[in-house]
Amino acid sequence: MFGNTPSPLLLDGRLVPGSGGVFDTVDPATGQVIGQAADATAADLDQALTAARRAFDETGWSSDVTFRAHCLRQLRDALQAHSDELRELTISEVGAPRFLTFGAQLDAPVADLGWFADLAESYAWETDLGRAEPMGMASHRRIVREPAGIVAAITPWNFPHQINLAKAGPALAAGNTVVLKPAPDTPWCAAALGVLAANETDLPPGVLNVVTSSDHGIGALLAADDRVDLVSFTGSTGTGRAVMASAATTLKRVFLELGGKSAFIVLDDADLKAACSYAAFAGVTHAGQGCALTTRVLVPRDRYDEAAAIMAKTLTRLGPGDPSDDGTICGPLISAGQRDRVEAFLRLALDEGGAFACGGGRPADRRDGFWIEPTLVTGLSNDSRTAREEIFGPVLVLLPHDGDDDAVRIANDSPYGLSGAVHGSPERANAVAARLRTGTVSVNGGVWYGADVPFGGYKQSGIGREMGVAGFEEYLETKAIAEGA
Repeated sequence: MFGNTPSPLLLDGRLVPGSGGVFDTVDPATGQVIGQAADATAADLDQALTAARRAFDETGWSSDVTFRAHCLRQLRDALQAHSDELRELTISEVGAPRFLTFGAQLDAPVADLGWFADLAESYAWETDLGRAEPMGMASHRRIVREPAGIVAAITPWNFPHQINLAKAGPALAAGNTVVLKPAPDTPWCAAALGVLAANETDLPPGVLNVVTSSDHGIGALLAADDRVDLVSFTGSTGTGRAVMASAATTLKRVFLELGGKSAFIVLDDADLKAACSYAAFAGVTHAGQGCALTTRVLVPRDRYDEAAAIMAKTLTRLGPGDPSDDGTICGPLISAGQRDRVEAFLRLALDEGGAFACGGGRPADRRDGFWIEPTLVTGLSNDSRTAREEIFGPVLVLLPHDGDDDAVRIANDSPYGLSGAVHGSPERANAVAARLRTGTVSVNGGVWYGADVPFGGYKQSGIGREMGVAGFEEYLETKAIAEGA
């Protein structure tokens, strides 16, 4: 889509270069530079915030639901019309396996824009509470829901289209204006959204602003700026704490979707081969670069060795592979820095007394790019750092359990509570799922992902929910009005 031309910023309805020049974007499968993106500075960010504030305060965007829905459907249609270009861009910039672009990496979140447009039109913006006499005063009360204001959307690199649109879609549908700051690793995905919004929709100037930058400090400036009413952040738990601290200086609202170390529980009445094969697939999809992926696999203790053999065989077959190939499940890591971080965890696993049932390093046949073999770590307990900390790579830890109660205990013994999975007979699996302290749970392969399903976590996995009606309402304020009768 951008080729030899650097991608632009979207500021106040205009596609412009960054005042900081350009920075490179890299194909993680090859390690080669594939182009440049506009590099925004604090001055560009100031323009974006000024435009967003003006568009919210001085135009009819926040009150015209029909027009907002129209613009969101235009944006959806524009993205779908350019899906072939966006698919190749996503594979090359993100290293996303091609098959994922037909789902959560591209097609699904684009289609979800229509769901948010429909929701905006059908939502009960006002609730009549009727007449009452509080303190003896006859009053007619009503509740009004209104947009929060300017939303700072700070997004990561692992599923950029999904997360960019999961923030911008409901925020815009709710009547807010948005400043989108994507991760430096995947600027083109966000810039493409800005280009299509500017060229192929009726979105007014300032309603959506896209600020790509090599400087992580731009996100911190966004979180602290007093013109921002709400910060919507997805990323690591450590960075989420910093965002929350910055936002606290102006007491602005925050939505945080953070890390995870989710458990995949195999009960003793499950089909062990099917469950362990599925766990292997689920854990290393997109090279394990997903916050909700189930990277702790809990199996009955008396079948531990059998489970390890099944999973090792499956993982070896899963890759890694070229993300442009239709059959690839596990592609590259996003960057050299991320690969080095995963390798540090692999060394830690050995230091803690673990062993590799398969994998454990870089694949010998891939010298270019940022690759790690799908890896299964055995021999550790849930107390190990390898089992407790988010690795964000194709690394699974196999843990034994001694029955349903023990499996629940181990699964919940985590600082995180984002997702989970249970395989077993339906009645027992659902009973275990009900006891897990997580925001989402898959039972026997059930898929919870969808525009209508709220996503988020317990404990240090975040605050609030994204997607669904609950996610839409994150971007609203509530006002009570009482009229004397």
